[in-house]
Amino acid sequence: MDNTPHMHPIFKEKLLLFPALILCCIGIVMIYSASSAISMQVHHTLFYYMQRQSIFFGISLGVLFVAASFPHRFYKNFAYIILMAALGLLTAVLIPGLGIEAGGAHRWLDLGMFQFQPAEFAKLALILFMGYSLSKKQPMINDFSVGFMPHALIFTLFSILIVFQPDFGTIVVLGVICWGMMFVAGVRLFHLLCPLPLLIPVVYFLVYKVEYRLTRILTFLDPWNDPYNAGYQITHSLKAFGSGGLFGQGIGLGMQKMLYLPEPHTDFIFSIIGEELGLIGVLTILGLYGIILVRGCNIAKNADTLFGSITAAGLTLYLGVQIIINTGVALSVFPTKGLTLPFISYGGTSLVINMAAMGILMNIGASTDPGRAKRS
Repeated sequence: MDNTPHMHPIFKEKLLLFPALILCCIGIVMIYSASSAISMQVHHTLFYYMQRQSIFFGISLGVLFVAASFPHRFYKNFAYIILMAALGLLTAVLIPGLGIEAGGAHRWLDLGMFQFQPAEFAKLALILFMGYSLSKKQPMINDFSVGFMPHALIFTLFSILIVFQPDFGTIVVLGVICWGMMFVAGVRLFHLLCPLPLLIPVVYFLVYKVEYRLTRILTFLDPWNDPYNAGYQITHSLKAFGSGGLFGQGIGLGMQKMLYLPEPHTDFIFSIIGEELGLIGVLTILGLYGIILVRGCNIAKNADTLFGSITAAGLTLYLGVQIIINTGVALSVFPTKGLTLPFISYGGTSLVINMAAMGILMNIGASTDPGRAKRS
């Protein structure tokens, strides 16, 4: 690690900075390619989504710089404030006149020129709270009422608010983050497995009693059984990968974005990458993600504070689970979920929060002293 005095953390953590910037730049190019047909049809210009993503990218660079500038211990002092803000924003989405309804969902707040998705902020808020709480409670981490119960209750509160949006994919991500961070912090495995029996009725009511979610599960099992209706997205996503071959059709030359594949610039942008950049492009993207995740794991392992270590693990898990789910959905490994591909998919809130997470992770990594014993 570069220990040059007074060097800003983002320049010390080049293994995080450069892959993230490259992925953002690839994202802007692929958003232009994937959204051009939709943009022309809806906004009468080819560049609408690309221009907005470029603005979001500029904003996210500022957020990255600011987030990395504060010592990571600084965030401990505001963990509860950030948590309360996230809960307030999740509640505001459900209030008529404040939240925006689109497609039967209430997931956005109108900020004038832009829309803000509180669920994205909630992921970062949960990570910071968990990092603070789990590090503070280390002496009693094996106690069920101290190490497990308070964090499970916070996750439950978040989940209840998000169910009403509804956004089941975000609940899954929050659950993985919460349980993953508790595991890393040393919460007893028996305590972590205790809620499993309770998941059976929850899954029944949230999946099997909700028709569109049940349809997604059945379609995932056999998308080709109904390729023109329920299986339409997945089959066209797989066609995109299949037609890409080794080197792809070329940027801008894919066909699935031509109003065949729904959401080609958001949820299914990885499919367009597979079609236009081929297997080589797909492996390049995954390789860049791999560099970020490996560095994130090393930062979590070597951080000189417990808060930094647990928080770095949460931030790495946060990015990793979204990468796995988004790419898995595009390849029909998982049922369809509305999650963006970090740094690449169109979406201002997602990009800004992802870069804020990277900034905090960079600060943890840049401030690590391998010779110093871990402190809280």
